[in-house]
Amino acid sequence: MITAKVMNLFMTVKINPLIGSAGIASVPIAARVSHIVANQANPHNHLIFHAMGPNLAGVFGTAISGGIMLALLGVQ
Repeated sequence: MITAKVMNLFMTVKINPLIGSAGIASVPIAARVSHIVANQANPHNHLIFHAMGPNLAGVFGTAISGGIMLALLGVQ
């Protein structure tokens, strides 16, 4: 979150630092925490669906890269 806040100082189009925190692979807890924090800041925020996207992408990316690594190492 700190990196996103520093980046927002220099960018014209701001990014939401909560999306980065949702990318942690503890499905769906990280997405729920991001949603709750956003909801406390603005009760009309519904971030759960946007938070689940990077959350699941991290899980899929880890599974695919793990499969590629096992294939390259010749694990049977």
